[in-house]
Amino acid sequence: MKILIVGPSWVGDSVISQSLLKVIHSKSEDIEIDVLSTKWTINIYERMDEISETILLPFDHGELRFKERAELGKSLKVKNYDQAIILPNSLKSSLVPFFAGIPVRTGWRGEMRYFLLNDIRRLNQNTHPRMVDRFVALGLKELDKLPSDIPFPSLVGNEANIIKLSSSHGIDLYKPLISLCPGAEFGPSKRWPSEYYAEVANNFLSRDWQILLLGSQNDVPIGKEIEKYSDQSHKILNLIGKTKLVDTVDIIKASKLVLCNDSGLMHIAASVDVPLVALYGPTSPEFTPPLSRKAKVIRKSEG
Repeated sequence: MKILIVGPSWVGDSVISQSLLKVIHSKSEDIEIDVLSTKWTINIYERMDEISETILLPFDHGELRFKERAELGKSLKVKNYDQAIILPNSLKSSLVPFFAGIPVRTGWRGEMRYFLLNDIRRLNQNTHPRMVDRFVALGLKELDKLPSDIPFPSLVGNEANIIKLSSSHGIDLYKPLISLCPGAEFGPSKRWPSEYYAEVANNFLSRDWQILLLGSQNDVPIGKEIEKYSDQSHKILNLIGKTKLVDTVDIIKASKLVLCNDSGLMHIAASVDVPLVALYGPTSPEFTPPLSRKAKVIRKSEG
């Protein structure tokens, strides 16, 4: 059986979706899974053993580009997929599987896409409270109960790459390493203050740990703030905006401890099985918790 997964647009959601892939593979060995993914998440899927092929979805956030999506779908007809599972709830995410002529097209009801899907599920938030529950349910028959032990994501590390990165960025792999990930997808309300990250950095530097700052180009100002607040900024290795997303997987995997806001990097840290402290502000750890037994969640109290 060949299945096409239409992946989410966000890094964290893409990591979470690996639980669905694991559940699908647990049902049968004779299953081949491809994923249709955006340019900013495709490297994450390339680190999942369950994926046979990654296919680039060459559109930016919010772009409809109906004609191009139809042409991409038609080009995939030769792959003869048996089923498509569409994880986003948008209409545009359903177009490629429809034009690919995939006989079973599964997804949650949303955005008036009734004619694009033919296996439409209605969400019960009480029985499927978490994002991972909703992803996994789409890989089951409609009336099947969720597994009691949904498998956690487990991105694959690349040992050769971390050695290369340690050389190019001056990372000492023989010294205890804490990675601080101070960015967040939706702005300052989700972020722990920069001065607090600086305080953590100073504390661990006094114990002879190595401090790394990780994040995207959008997080560069936050990294500079942390350096400003730290009285030992010359000892902090600030890699924010200087590494590819796939490289952060390996750097985080090499860390002894990770401190993150609720973000895509938090879910990456959870997936590589390192000790993690996850900081939540207004967002909900009940909906998108870090899927790891080594994670400690700290949530801002109301008031």
